[in-house]
Amino acid sequence: MRKYLILAPHQFLENAKTAHGVIRYAEDETVAVIEPDFAGKRVRDVMPHLLSDAPFVSSVAQGLRYSPTALLIGTAPKGGALPAAWRGEILAAIAAKLEIVSGLHDLLNDDAEFVDAARTHGVRLWDVRVPPEVPLFSGAAYDVQPPIVLAVGSDCAVGKMTVMLELSRAARERGRRPAFVPTGQTGIMIAGWGIAVDRVISDFAPGAAEQLVLEAEKRGDLILVEGQGGINHPAYAPVTLSLLFGCAPDALILVVDPTRDRIESYSVPRLSYRALIRTYEALCATVKPARVLGIALNTRALSESAAHAAIDAARRETGLPVDDVVRFGPSALYDAVAPGILKGRVLGERVTA
Repeated sequence: MRKYLILAPHQFLENAKTAHGVIRYAEDETVAVIEPDFAGKRVRDVMPHLLSDAPFVSSVAQGLRYSPTALLIGTAPKGGALPAAWRGEILAAIAAKLEIVSGLHDLLNDDAEFVDAARTHGVRLWDVRVPPEVPLFSGAAYDVQPPIVLAVGSDCAVGKMTVMLELSRAARERGRRPAFVPTGQTGIMIAGWGIAVDRVISDFAPGAAEQLVLEAEKRGDLILVEGQGGINHPAYAPVTLSLLFGCAPDALILVVDPTRDRIESYSVPRLSYRALIRTYEALCATVKPARVLGIALNTRALSESAAHAAIDAARRETGLPVDDVVRFGPSALYDAVAPGILKGRVLGERVTA
């Protein structure tokens, strides 16, 4: 069990979904967060839904008083670059003999200064995003016995991982043995296993997704796969497609932030609920049919009354169960989609010539 000191200076609110996910869901304890903007406060004071009393501190030096065993780089910016201003803090953590955990595309183990410092102080550098060698997709995923449910989204960073973790909790409370499947760096940090599919060579990415569900089959009786990107995302649609085909889902859960009308950082319009459902289902229909069974909204930016209005609007437009599983809990959405998951296991057979 690690005791994390999380590095997220000046980015905790807007660009630290890795930090947020680990704080809320990981079994490893977060003992402090480096964020000078909130020094003296607790995480709960700034983000109550993370349910953490970990204090904010201004530096690694201040964080050491809470006896961490690892420094976690708490952001995953587009492109995965390490902010240059953070190098000094990482070197200070290495000197304090903390393990360094990073989900960035900039690899710690490719950085000579970090590698030399880690060797000097006997410290491990864990680049979470580095994938294992994986085979090409074989079709073995079609024979997986537990139902496979994949989260698909309207965009990146809308909460696909969070939704599957919450639905896992609801399934567990009802006596199932759900296997949450991590497909990105934060999910791996939370679950302790997985493959960051966006780091896999494109030809092998569906094979990586297949290997994940084959492993999940050993772990539970319901497979809940964390989604990535969005199908009309100009940059990240390829990883979305690799999961859509590679993990061979029996059913889909659509995850949407209703406050966005454009793909984040691009001028591409967000597709409507119906268009998203048609697109995802049409792609699946060419290989192995899978239906969207329900919609999970991320209403964090809305008032409670506006959240209810957004949920009602999505229900009217689609006729599907809709909820915010963080704000209002996962039970209602899970109970609404669970019968369809089992039905999808029967109907979701692959297309053959």
